[in-house]
Amino acid sequence: MTAAVLYGREDVRIERVPVPAVGPGQVLVRIGAALTCGTDLKVWRRGYHARMIVPPAVFGHEFAGTVAAVGPGVEGFRPGMRVVAANSAPCGECFYCRRGAETICEDLLFLNGAYAEYIVVPERIVRKNLLEVPPHLPLHHAAFVEPLACVVRGLDETGISPGDTVAIVGAGPVGLMFILLTRWLGARVIAVGRRLNRLQAAARMGADHVVDDATPEDTVATVRALTEGGRGADRVIECVGLPEVWEQALALVRKGGTVQLFGGCPADTFVRLSTHLIHYGEITIKSAFHHTPGHIRRALELIAGGVINPDALIVGREPLACLPAVLERMASRNGLLKTVIVP
Repeated sequence: MTAAVLYGREDVRIERVPVPAVGPGQVLVRIGAALTCGTDLKVWRRGYHARMIVPPAVFGHEFAGTVAAVGPGVEGFRPGMRVVAANSAPCGECFYCRRGAETICEDLLFLNGAYAEYIVVPERIVRKNLLEVPPHLPLHHAAFVEPLACVVRGLDETGISPGDTVAIVGAGPVGLMFILLTRWLGARVIAVGRRLNRLQAAARMGADHVVDDATPEDTVATVRALTEGGRGADRVIECVGLPEVWEQALALVRKGGTVQLFGGCPADTFVRLSTHLIHYGEITIKSAFHHTPGHIRRALELIAGGVINPDALIVGREPLACLPAVLERMASRNGLLKTVIVP
């Protein structure tokens, strides 16, 4: 089969590799659509991911496809069935899983290999996070389940109520999904971002106000001026993943508000936070990472129910052979959203 193999930093090669064998409890999926992702771009830039991929290896993690074969002991799945798989599954038995904290499972099993013709879904993910795609749903829509599940969990952890004013910082694919769902929940949205096409996309997604973050000092004043009495937003969701933007997010929230630091920053980075603001302003700070099996199912329901239209977040389709060029374009920071990669 054809696959994109990561060898190291910014070194991905389209090669012919064997179709993976199917073992007990496993399912072989013929990939119908994979999606580009900011996480995959980071992996490509760094040449590895400490927890998810050690090169040389096929990479990519957002996909949907059709069951090609099932291993011994598999129940509920058959060849020809259209499916979507999450990129991980918790063990259900460790210290954290027993306390309901599945996202920080001590044995969280990750799955990579979406940029290929076929992928084997491990037994644990088959049991916990492999779902049938409804007949009416295109496969490239179903592939949005994994990133949307992360957003759904982020919203759960933030605690948004109808009528809240929510500042969403970052207008990439994740930020735009936050805008869509926050508006669906009945909140008022102030979108903060850069690059004209992304700001325009935020407006199309329903943001009540769009603020260009060209000058961070002006951004804080502008956002606060759009809130009641200039107090600041009730909730702030940071979707950029830079220490300076984490610090900015704290300056946008009102007293008694909640800041969701959703974007993952580079390792070994730190932030400076005002102890006075946090303590005397009674600010709640949260940081949601990843998703759970429950959120995977809710994400599929939202997409199947039409709450999210993935086509609004897609800029084009490309064959697998063009993946290196797509990654180069993403790295040039030209504002690309998501591209569907078709094996």
